[in-house]
Amino acid sequence: MAVGISLPRIDARAKVTGQALYPGDLTLPGMAHAKVLFARRPHARVKSIDLREALALPGVIAIFTGADVPNNEYGLVLFDAPVMVSAETQLPTPAFPDGKWAVGSRAAKPFDGVVRHVGEKLAFIVAETERIAERARDLIRVEYDDLPPLTDMHAALQPDAPQIHPHYPGNVMKRYRIRKGDVAAAFAQCDVIVEDIYTTGAQEHAYLQPEAGLAYMDGSGCVTVQVAGQWAHEDQHQIAHALGLPLDQVRVIYPAIGGAFGGREDMSVQIVLALAAWKLRRPVKIVWTREESIIGHHKRHPMWFHAKLGATRDGRLLAAQVEVRADAGPYAYTSTKVLGNTTVTCVGPYEIPNVAVDACAVVTNNVPSGAFRGFGAPQALFVAETQMNKLAEKLGMDPIALRLKNALRDGSLTVNNTPIPPGCTIADVIARCAAQIEKEEVPPSQFSILNSPFLRRGRGFACGHKNVGFSFGFPERCEATVELHGGAEIERAVVRHAGAECGQGAHTAFLQLAAEMLHLPVEKIELVLSDTATSGSSGSASASRLTFMAAHAIQGAIAAALDKWRDEERPAIAHYVYRPRPTTPMDEATGQGDPNITYGYVAQYAEVAVDVETGHVRVQRIVCADDVGRAVNPQQVIGQIEGGVVQALGWTSLENFVMRDGHVLSSHFSTYLIPSVLDVPDRVEAVLVENPDPQGVLGIRGMAEMPFLVVAPAVIAAIHDATGVWINDLPVTPERLRRALKAAR
Repeated sequence: MAVGISLPRIDARAKVTGQALYPGDLTLPGMAHAKVLFARRPHARVKSIDLREALALPGVIAIFTGADVPNNEYGLVLFDAPVMVSAETQLPTPAFPDGKWAVGSRAAKPFDGVVRHVGEKLAFIVAETERIAERARDLIRVEYDDLPPLTDMHAALQPDAPQIHPHYPGNVMKRYRIRKGDVAAAFAQCDVIVEDIYTTGAQEHAYLQPEAGLAYMDGSGCVTVQVAGQWAHEDQHQIAHALGLPLDQVRVIYPAIGGAFGGREDMSVQIVLALAAWKLRRPVKIVWTREESIIGHHKRHPMWFHAKLGATRDGRLLAAQVEVRADAGPYAYTSTKVLGNTTVTCVGPYEIPNVAVDACAVVTNNVPSGAFRGFGAPQALFVAETQMNKLAEKLGMDPIALRLKNALRDGSLTVNNTPIPPGCTIADVIARCAAQIEKEEVPPSQFSILNSPFLRRGRGFACGHKNVGFSFGFPERCEATVELHGGAEIERAVVRHAGAECGQGAHTAFLQLAAEMLHLPVEKIELVLSDTATSGSSGSASASRLTFMAAHAIQGAIAAALDKWRDEERPAIAHYVYRPRPTTPMDEATGQGDPNITYGYVAQYAEVAVDVETGHVRVQRIVCADDVGRAVNPQQVIGQIEGGVVQALGWTSLENFVMRDGHVLSSHFSTYLIPSVLDVPDRVEAVLVENPDPQGVLGIRGMAEMPFLVVAPAVIAAIHDATGVWINDLPVTPERLRRALKAAR
């Protein structure tokens, strides 16, 4: 048996000894170095880019701009962003006799010459050393016509607001609408109603490894990019599109990846690196600084909600109404999909007969928003679960009992007015979390605030659900290839898979799954991974989908290879493409549809200590019950729970991403604080619930995002229990809590 045991991670030794190579560690003979010129303006028209002084600097090899990109556009969902913003005029245009690349020599149609956020790229500088590239970057002269930035999403929706992007009239990127039942009539029948406004802030991914990569031409003439990402074949597709190349002339390889959390789903250095290597026919490397990383990749969506929830006196939910506005920034990235997920989860994992949701992704000049662990559900569930806790208080009802009374079960109708996919276990997860809460008392912490005479203690509870797999009709797939080698018996197996190992332990899970399915020891399994030249597409390492999908793909490939083996084929090689049941988009008028393949379920309990004088909050205990279907590697699942809880705690109480007039003020870890070891809860108790998912191989259910989902509402409920104050705005920094406590007095 290989599944269900905590094998050591296959990459652990290499990573802790420093043998594992990350993109920033890679080198090749004759390698050049590169830097990016960022606009650092939130909104401006680029009148001219003068490269003459920079190109004259000794050691500069080439400088590329948007005019050098054959198809100067990219995007994960829509091609609505420029690879580099082009200028109205380009200097110089003639070829250089010393062999430096002639800017504009293969000019593409400019995108439109407008900078829409501070992280827009204007130029890609290639030089013999990184220091020379930096100096050349600073010698580039750019002439701008500054335009007024539009950074408030409510102002962006006003009729007289200037339009930021030509694709999005009225600064609206996407709308979703749900209409289930008769909401107005249902609210008239409610005995108790809670209504409030909530806001959530942006969040920086803060992965350990900033963006970096190495690009070169391989022996077969492919432009090859070694970079950290989450979906190698999608990176390949976007590079090929921008460069106007066939897919088979672009290769993407993922070395070790130092974290992702959704932050590597969108392009950063991939296209510009490929462009430079393709044009120059020599290796080119880049490593971003932390500041460049923070301004250069997307963030979690800031959101605004107006929520209303009504119930009968005995706690039966009758109606919910939610308005959502999400700050998308200027480009789509994954905002249209994130907003859809928020729309589906913003009333929680409950059967409510009457629901109205109006959701809107708004275009602004802020840093783009995109995928981040939870993908719109943490914001939605913060609101849904805080509403439920307020409702329980108003009813004088136990918050766990209120949830169990209304929880979705198999056969329940979702907000989309269709049955929840089979295997709905939220009620069991709530019950398992509740059972764990009373098992043992947590000993007093030695944390300093517990010696304060202003100390107050509180407890809170929340639960939630989220999709596993791509949604809203996106054609989901995952591929694997298996080779069986040997004579009379299988002596070894090779598994080829492109899935990204972002630190979550996916590759170890692949190994265990193959060993389990083939009844072989893990030592006889070889993995060939994360290379578009050796594997079919895996889909993204996101949406809590990779282990769930890979299990199906590996199982299918093994079954086909075993058929060939039984027919005496040696080696037996088989390729399999897994396609799960299709989902559907939501109806534009009603929201009706079947948007998700299946769901994951989580319940969490928090104990906090609050110093009401300083506003500091110490989270002493978190209990996280998570239905994982079947734990492939229990220790890795526990690690995901602990990591997700701490990351969510940072978003809840510490990580304050500050922008002013479109400029990022928290662009370093000295100004953007993330949890340290001293901020970790005294106890994080992982409760592994294993109810097999009917659609999962071996019952596996995706779980990587679930531990993040409801930390915020559980902690906010605990703070309220301790202080009597409800906090509706995240993050709940000490300053924000002190103001609320002062206002309450």
